[in-house]
Amino acid sequence: MSDEYFQAIKENSPVIAWIHNISLNQQKYMKSKIRGYDFGHNVRYLMFVYDNPDCSQEDLVNMFCQSKGNIAKILKKFEDDGYIKREINPKNRRKYMLNTTDKANKLIPQFRKISREWEREVGLTDDDEEFVERLKEIAVKGMKVAGD
Repeated sequence: MSDEYFQAIKENSPVIAWIHNISLNQQKYMKSKIRGYDFGHNVRYLMFVYDNPDCSQEDLVNMFCQSKGNIAKILKKFEDDGYIKREINPKNRRKYMLNTTDKANKLIPQFRKISREWEREVGLTDDDEEFVERLKEIAVKGMKVAGD
């Protein structure tokens, strides 16, 4: 790509701008690779439910910093399309537990493979485990600070 493409990216941009850029580019990559499905960048929510059985809508709201309404709309579409199911949480009957269906479970390994391809393409390797763990720590601290 030409240097013109990168002219908006400045060396002295804040770290959060770089992280946001990485996230958006990963989403674009995923979206381009799963065109046959009507997920767009929402595939990340489906993958989260798959990776976190019995999670709640609130878990998605907190993890992705999205509004309750936005997450509810996405989950409703996933449910209508047969990718997730909701069950009443026996510990709190006002909440639902979310799980992927067999239909989604067949697709997620393909999506995970595409996500790993992106990671390799951008240079993220198994050797970056400490870096990834540090990013997770920062994310958790960020949620705590924002929640205060």
